[in-house]
Amino acid sequence: MIADVLVSSDRSPKELSERLNIGSNLLAHHLDVLETAGVVTRSASSGDGRRKYVRLNHDLVSGMLLQPELPSRVLFLCTRNSARSQLASTLWRARTGRHSSSAGTDPAPQIHRGAIEAARRAGLVLEDRAPTHVDRIPAGTQVITVCDMAHEGLDGADGWWHWSIADPVESATPAAFDRTVRDLDRRIALLSSTVPTPTPPENHRSHR
Repeated sequence: MIADVLVSSDRSPKELSERLNIGSNLLAHHLDVLETAGVVTRSASSGDGRRKYVRLNHDLVSGMLLQPELPSRVLFLCTRNSARSQLASTLWRARTGRHSSSAGTDPAPQIHRGAIEAARRAGLVLEDRAPTHVDRIPAGTQVITVCDMAHEGLDGADGWWHWSIADPVESATPAAFDRTVRDLDRRIALLSSTVPTPTPPENHRSHR
């Protein structure tokens, strides 16, 4: 039951307790068991360090859980809209063939070069356009925050999803950006029943 809730979104223990109507002590016991088995991991928020997020081990549970209906339109949100949300949107379109866009709560002047190069290494094209500020969210759009600060700073609707992903810009190394691409790709693959194999750039051109 806990794992099914985590298929589409990372959750804090408080969020899990409220969604599943489970007391905090019983939930903590179940999370300990799942973490020992390697099914979930818990990590501190990069925004509010007092908060923890629970996430699935996507490699371990792939194909074992109920999948939510794949959204037809997705908006990925982070703070600067310079790396994580841009990469997520590009990967979503390439892997699912469905519409996606990205935005930030405090956009950077430009997309980070490391994100563009990481997309290229994955066989994708991330176009070098100016980051966008989050504004009106069209009805029927599935919002996915990929930044703890954005998730915690926005009063999102109950149906929003959250993926707690470390910011590769902090170290700005190629390895950090490649880890971000792999993490995003695994999450999208879990939802769309696809294998996270790089797609040739000539088949999937990116449009933000």
